[in-house]
Amino acid sequence: MSMMIDGRAMARALSDRTAASVERLRTSGVDPALAVILVGDNPASDIYVRRKIGECRKAGIRSIEHRLAADCDEVALCDLIDALNADPAVHGILVQLPLPAGIDATRVLDRIDPAKDVDGFHPVNVGRLSTGTRGLVPCTPLGIMMLLDSVIDDYRGLNVVVIGKSNIVGKPVAMLLLEREATVTVTHIETRNLPDIARAADVIVAAAGAPHLVRGYWVKPGAVVIDVGITRVIDHDGTSRIVGDCATHELDHARAVTPVPGGVGPMTIACLLSNTVMAADRMAG
Repeated sequence: MSMMIDGRAMARALSDRTAASVERLRTSGVDPALAVILVGDNPASDIYVRRKIGECRKAGIRSIEHRLAADCDEVALCDLIDALNADPAVHGILVQLPLPAGIDATRVLDRIDPAKDVDGFHPVNVGRLSTGTRGLVPCTPLGIMMLLDSVIDDYRGLNVVVIGKSNIVGKPVAMLLLEREATVTVTHIETRNLPDIARAADVIVAAAGAPHLVRGYWVKPGAVVIDVGITRVIDHDGTSRIVGDCATHELDHARAVTPVPGGVGPMTIACLLSNTVMAADRMAG
């Protein structure tokens, strides 16, 4: 049987460390604060924002919520971001995606001060990640590396296959793995012979958003599999459930696997809190 990597337990441990850091900063007069901006009434986004704010509360991070109407224009949104950038009491800024049609998400995210970009999406932080220098790392890739660190001591020379080339997960996690001296192959929808490529991997990071894409025969015995996918599917009886990119029930021969749910997801939010406290610490000098 493969080992299941418990993302929930690791996220709780990280959040406990973050809470301790919050207390340390408060003794020096710094009150870490995260501003969250939600535009429109997307139900899934509302759930994500409430979850993030709830986790902030548990860790002792002050959360500031800004809810804007769906017909809010881009100028008003950027004006709000400018005000938050200028506010020394705000240490992290998060704009919940997706944004309504008519608002350019790239321009909006680029408006955030890189020092407060706790999602790690700003081009400055992306550039720092690519050069291995000091920046805020995107939350999901950061969480993936922590999960991998729990089962891998030395990445040097390991063959890693990343399935999916998104700017949010695939590309940044590939850069983090390259920093550890792994040999990384990034695949995408146009990649040929993907099962053969995956079968050669010591580590697979599946971030394609395709339910049960990675089958058992894609994975060699002893490989580590990180499942980033999260898709809601409807069964024949009408019930819904969340599934990942991997057919986990076929992966008993893997060394370790992350479950869905309960793997990467909890680590993403825990890393957001950690990034917020890191940003507050750096701003405090």
